Amino acid sequence: MANHVLNNANVKKYLKGFWISYGIGVLLIILFFMCVGFGLFGKMPTFEELENPKSNLATEVISSDGKLLGKYYIENRSNTPYKELSPNVINALIATEDARFEQHSGVDAFAMMRVVWGVATGSSKGGGSTLTQQLAKNLFPRKQTRSFLETAIIKFKEWVTAIKLERNYSKDEILAMYLNTVDFGSQSYGIKSAAKTYFNKDPGQVTVEEAAMLIGILKAPTWFSPVRNPNHAFDRRNTVMHQMMKYDYITSAEFDSLKVIPVDMTNYRLQDHTTGIATYFREYLRMVLAEWCTQHAKEDGTQYNLYRDGLKVYTTINYKMQEYAEKAMTEYLGKELQPAFFKHWKGVPNAPFAFETGSAKKETDNLLLSAMRRTDRYLHYKTGGRSDSQILHDFKTPVKMKVFSYRGEIDTVMTPMDSIRYYKFFLQSGIMSMDPHTGYVRAYVGGIDYRFFQYDHVKLSKRQVGSTFKPFLYTLAMQEGESPCSRYPNVQPVIDLGNGEVWAPENTSEERRGQQVTLKWALANSNNWVSGQLIKKYSPKAVVAMAHKMGVTSDIPVVYSIALGSCDISLYEMVGAMSVFANKGVYIEPIFINRIEDKNGNVLQTFNAKSQEAISEETAYLMIQLMKGVVQEGTSIRLRYKYGFDNEIAGKTGTTQNQSDGWFMGITPDLVTGVWVGCEDRAAHFRTIALGQGANMALPIWALYMQHVYADPGLRITKREFDHPSKPLGVDLDCGDEDTPLPVKPKKKKQTIDPDEF
Repeated sequence: MANHVLNNANVKKYLKGFWISYGIGVLLIILFFMCVGFGLFGKMPTFEELENPKSNLATEVISSDGKLLGKYYIENRSNTPYKELSPNVINALIATEDARFEQHSGVDAFAMMRVVWGVATGSSKGGGSTLTQQLAKNLFPRKQTRSFLETAIIKFKEWVTAIKLERNYSKDEILAMYLNTVDFGSQSYGIKSAAKTYFNKDPGQVTVEEAAMLIGILKAPTWFSPVRNPNHAFDRRNTVMHQMMKYDYITSAEFDSLKVIPVDMTNYRLQDHTTGIATYFREYLRMVLAEWCTQHAKEDGTQYNLYRDGLKVYTTINYKMQEYAEKAMTEYLGKELQPAFFKHWKGVPNAPFAFETGSAKKETDNLLLSAMRRTDRYLHYKTGGRSDSQILHDFKTPVKMKVFSYRGEIDTVMTPMDSIRYYKFFLQSGIMSMDPHTGYVRAYVGGIDYRFFQYDHVKLSKRQVGSTFKPFLYTLAMQEGESPCSRYPNVQPVIDLGNGEVWAPENTSEERRGQQVTLKWALANSNNWVSGQLIKKYSPKAVVAMAHKMGVTSDIPVVYSIALGSCDISLYEMVGAMSVFANKGVYIEPIFINRIEDKNGNVLQTFNAKSQEAISEETAYLMIQLMKGVVQEGTSIRLRYKYGFDNEIAGKTGTTQNQSDGWFMGITPDLVTGVWVGCEDRAAHFRTIALGQGANMALPIWALYMQHVYADPGLRITKREFDHPSKPLGVDLDCGDEDTPLPVKPKKKKQTIDPDEF
């Protein structure tokens, strides 16, 4: 009996000790996790940080019709809400990474015990981290650790963070956050970037097998890359789909049919600033936005970061119109004009440079050496301490390289010097198209291929404008009371410049020599003699003032030769100025951005075009009538007979001295578009006006572009007539017989093409 009482006492003693120990253990664990939570073992994310986790978010550039043009990023990452995710992606993720995701609260005790048992028995199968724990690690990355203890503490911190995440976010939000933070390889961070890179799709459009491949990449982005290791990616994709079958997300029949589908990378596009659509525009915009960021601060006082803060930049560019402009440039230059240029110079010494015969070799060598000194290769060699003779030797040594062609990149072996000369053969081009009533730039193409030619020929380049400058001169005449029917003698003016010098412009055509001609006929045929008489009458200073009033900001020399377009102006300025005519005399500054939002959709700034009255409404309409004559009977008549346009179009061609630059400015009631074509060096050009005039170099690109635009009803660019002035005109537009060229027997017919000017 005594032993029984003693045994009961011992049992009670042991039980008491056990419960005391258990309670102390639980308290210690609670205390330990409280210490972890309060940051005693290292900083923990605050509630605010959990609400707004920091990650590098790419700035998105969005077209006016809501399509992604491109991004600026350190990490190519964009957030996607849960509702925009395909169920296939969600199912593949849960089946592969955390089958009990809906049952646990951030830490899965069952999975942890499975890991412990696996380690103890040597039969480990899978990890114990939940998706929420992995999210915690992604949002608040581990630093380099040095000991087991530090690693263990970090693991405990991730547990606490995971539990906090579960308390602050719904399961759907956690899934979306996880998919927005992970690295899918190929410079793609987050599911939105990955779907675009690998399949050119939005996250909501991916199929079961595509979703399985994307989730499969996460285990090891390089090893399971479908680009670098397609066989590994294929096997991993099927493993993920097997998991989806195991957890009843797909049937066994579906798995059997899907597992044999090959990995399809035909839509794979590595996203960077040199590829995709509107590359020149995006680079120009990048400079504008970088400046904007320096002038705008967030709530915490720090400046916005273009590459980290996930800004959304809504532009005026129309995605379709941008596509049509790029297509028109490539189609005409690649298929017609560039082959003609190669053929034109084939077998000619010192091609493609048209120097004087006696000095051609020397001038060509000097030009190529000058180009060599501007290359990155030369600067790299120079900073490395090499002498000029060593560098020149290296530039004459063949190396492997990729070079541009319209048929795609060419892998070849040539000397760097030969590659410089090879690129000098290529015609460059620029296109800008804008709505003349809002100032919205709808298309912006700065060159033929940004990967190889990075100089922007819309905003940055300034070239001689040729006869596209003449509308400024004629505008001044209209403003001063003349009309399209005003008549001038078609004779050569001789203007005394002083000091024994005179200026006497030449014409390229003998048509109607010595006759009285209307201003409408003179502009339509780009007659230089009438232009010379006009600038003599009104003065170069007044013409320069008119050009500046209409939006040209470049310096224009106050000389008589500007009547023929001897000045250098950018395509951006010219399109903005020509829009005055379609906008009833009001200059509206071309703009590229509608608004900028932060990552949460808060509007940071909206943009509106600046405008000012430049000329009267009547003058603008008179100029439209004058420039319609260029298309109806003048240098742009091929728009009618070759390209089939029958609607109202006002236009002006331009060709500079020696055919170095070809221009066309096309004006319709709702769209003004300018095109420039020429080589990088002005010494490289066509040697005949038949090939080198603006009507042959630039006008066809405009024509192809507008054919695409008119054929797309969704753009709502119609073939309507120009708006009439609100008040009756004070001049007569019916020039009678003077509006029709009179029969004249030329002294000698020099050409059979549409005449244009130098």
